[in-house]
Amino acid sequence: MSVTQTPQSASFLDKYFKISDRGSTVGTEVRGGLATFFTMAYIVVLNPIIIGTVKDADGQFLGDGSAPNLPLVAVATAFVAGLLTILMGLVANVPFALAAGLGLNAFVTYGIATQMSWEDAMGLVVLEGLIILLLVLTGFRTAVFHAIPNSLKTAISVGIGLFIALIGFVDAGFVRKTAAPAPPIELGIGGALTSWPILVFVVGLLTTALLVARKMRGAILIGIVATTIFAIIVELFADAGPSLVNGQPNPQGWGLNVPALPSIGDIVDVPSLGLLGQFSLFGAFSKISVVLAILLVFTLLITDFFDTMGTIVGVGKQADLIQQDGTLPKTREILLVDSVAAAAGGAGSVSSNTTYIESAAGVGEGARTGLASVVTGILFLLTMFLAPLVAVVPYEAAAPALVVVGFLMMTSIREIDFTDYEIAIPAFLTIVLMPFTYSIANGIGAGFIAYVLIKAVKGKTREIHPLLWVVTALFVIYFALGPLKILFNIG
Repeated sequence: MSVTQTPQSASFLDKYFKISDRGSTVGTEVRGGLATFFTMAYIVVLNPIIIGTVKDADGQFLGDGSAPNLPLVAVATAFVAGLLTILMGLVANVPFALAAGLGLNAFVTYGIATQMSWEDAMGLVVLEGLIILLLVLTGFRTAVFHAIPNSLKTAISVGIGLFIALIGFVDAGFVRKTAAPAPPIELGIGGALTSWPILVFVVGLLTTALLVARKMRGAILIGIVATTIFAIIVELFADAGPSLVNGQPNPQGWGLNVPALPSIGDIVDVPSLGLLGQFSLFGAFSKISVVLAILLVFTLLITDFFDTMGTIVGVGKQADLIQQDGTLPKTREILLVDSVAAAAGGAGSVSSNTTYIESAAGVGEGARTGLASVVTGILFLLTMFLAPLVAVVPYEAAAPALVVVGFLMMTSIREIDFTDYEIAIPAFLTIVLMPFTYSIANGIGAGFIAYVLIKAVKGKTREIHPLLWVVTALFVIYFALGPLKILFNIG
């Protein structure tokens, strides 16, 4: 006897999720949930590598440790993603999955945690989520949406893509600082690709790029797994060792982890949820200025808010869920769950969670209801037991995924009209300053200021939303904080 849904359970699922009404079946929804999971499961590996390997201002890694604890971060990443994706399916009944947002996690790591403790940084993420929730409940989200020009929204996404790609190149050792004053960076070691780990990165990048070009589902996850296996084989013969030996740098060695075939005990383990609740809601305000804290929260909010809007509309169209008035059914519920996910990501110490464009993979398999999201969420929860595997992945095997994700985020640059300098110059500054200054906030601030300044000088102040004036003024103060402290001799 085959293992299938009983008529009673199938009937219940059909009624609750309106499966037949949307032209789908239980089997189709399950396949769609599987497709979405395998397309975005890479985040369980990438998120720990992004947020779990950088020290905060107190010199501590996430989880208050003196060394990275990637399995701990992986468990929390999978746990929060699983719960919120199930919640999306049950409450909003749409095939949308959620997880820690790429780009957002990079900003939390490099733009926030380096200025305060990880607990303080995650507190700001919780605040951002609560503010988005308030915007949803009050309907003010429409005002925020119209305040930011489309060109700047697109430029923010493109800039974050370039920033993520640069992080990938640097983490893999493909791009390094030079010992001489000029040039500041170089290719590989001494201008050449002369180590086995870099070779693994190059092979992994080409492999992942080919899989993505062929539009293979789960291409990024497959790329990470295949490159890790290749790295294990290479290390067996090359014996490159770690990048740091007895406190001394080993340029020929592996970054983060030395790849090795895991034992059975290193594959499955009882998950630890020790990261949950490790946040300080207002701790950041005692570490940095109020203006800077507000700007950091605003930057998180803008990035998260518009990523979500674009994703739910795009995937909703693909699923034929857009109504004649251009809205989605249960739009309010979708945005409510997404805003709760942002706050939950901070409360779980895994960065803001957001709706994933990879949900389109499940929709492509025919998913039309929240049952697909429930399936995806359950798979994320099961992944918690496999979290120790992330400790096998070296930087060189995960970094290709960062570069490819950066490329995917950059493809939206075609939506910017570079023939219109009023739009193109602010967008350009937004895009290039993120990777060049290693700061997402710097890019957004420069873009906003340039946009408002150009419009004002050309006498087009009516095209500037009042909220944008306020935000631009805050960014002016943000950039002027250093000179002002020197001028007034403030410590």
